[in-house]
Amino acid sequence: MSNELQHIAIIMDGNGRWAKSRGLPRSAGHKQGAETLRKIAESAADMGLKYLTVYAFSTENWQRPQEEVDYLMGLLRQYLKSELKELQEHGARICFVGERNMLDADIVAQMAKIEADTVDNDKFTLCIALSYGSRQEIVAAVKNIAQAVKSGKNDIADINEKLISDSLYTKNIPDPDLVIRTSGEQRISNYLLWQIAYSELFFTKTLWPDFTVDELKSIINEYQSRERRYGKV
Repeated sequence: MSNELQHIAIIMDGNGRWAKSRGLPRSAGHKQGAETLRKIAESAADMGLKYLTVYAFSTENWQRPQEEVDYLMGLLRQYLKSELKELQEHGARICFVGERNMLDADIVAQMAKIEADTVDNDKFTLCIALSYGSRQEIVAAVKNIAQAVKSGKNDIADINEKLISDSLYTKNIPDPDLVIRTSGEQRISNYLLWQIAYSELFFTKTLWPDFTVDELKSIINEYQSRERRYGKV
């Protein structure tokens, strides 16, 4: 793995269409998508990637049919207990970003326990964006900064890019080098808007449940052939 590539962010899209194309309920697509995430995360760690951030559930996803939301929350509970345990045993640090107050208390407790249990693992970090929306994240950061200025902790002159970055949910994680979106959609969907200012973008038509380690390696190879200028010549 090139030293240049530390952090990949993925928008895992296409579970519902994968299921529909096979005459299966959407829940089957979500279940297969969770299995794909396990495989990709384990392989990313084995390849030497330091950070993988995945968009698991957006704040907008709460507007989906209640039956689907309930299934996704049940799948999440299972994932927290089983799949993440395997990653933890592989030396992964696991963290979550998003609005936890919208999640059930037992899920929040499981998340906190996993974060505490893996906090000292430094081989690989899996960051799961859960009940997450980037605009909401930025609004929360602005409110916290405004409160700090109001209380005298900070001065207006202290506000800069670093302070804003340090006020986001992802404050301890470097910005993504590469963003991948599956399923053929070519939009960001309120994902890490501040953090991906200079990220390379890659869109694949592959539906997330069909996404493979080989395709990930192919995308990484293309990424390494690109020249990142960060706005410079």
